[in-house]
Amino acid sequence: MTTVIVTLAVAFFGYLATYVNNLRLSQRERRLERVNRQLAELYGPLLALVEANHRAYRAFTELHPRDDGRNLFQHRPDRPGDRPPTGEELAEWRKWVEAIILPNQRAVREVLTTKADLLIGPEMPGVLLELYVFTAVDEVEFPRQWAEGTRRELRQEYPVGAMTRYVRDCFDHLKGQQAKLLGHRDRAFPGPRPPASNT
Repeated sequence: MTTVIVTLAVAFFGYLATYVNNLRLSQRERRLERVNRQLAELYGPLLALVEANHRAYRAFTELHPRDDGRNLFQHRPDRPGDRPPTGEELAEWRKWVEAIILPNQRAVREVLTTKADLLIGPEMPGVLLELYVFTAVDEVEFPRQWAEGTRRELRQEYPVGAMTRYVRDCFDHLKGQQAKLLGHRDRAFPGPRPPASNT
């Protein structure tokens, strides 16, 4: 009788251990699947698009320097000695906006609109909302200003610093989680920092 009880107990605890182990493996697989999607569908594309626009902006300012050492976007009409951009300079900037900046911004809006369920945390971070609004305004304002022939074609303050830090931190955090879930414990990434305030 005792042998039967012991056998049944061993079988039960063996089954229980197998069940718990399978449950943990299943949960880990689901977490890894979500992390992979967050990287591939949201934070990876966002990081690439944001970096591409930032580098395009830097490349434009380096390729089109001005005599005073400042770029077009450092001009302020209220500062003595500042020269407003020429029509030729604005026409060149327009080419860059139409070929690179606006298409990337449309892609950013598409990613944020269709993949918001993959965000880290329960809410859309303020810095991403700011980015979304900024890109939407640009898409309306640039063509209108060019059609009217106005000279307000230069970009206003863009939350590039805070936004790039936020996206990069989230990307690195997720890469760290991915490495851990895959068993690469020697690869550590910091967690995402809260977005910096632009106020």
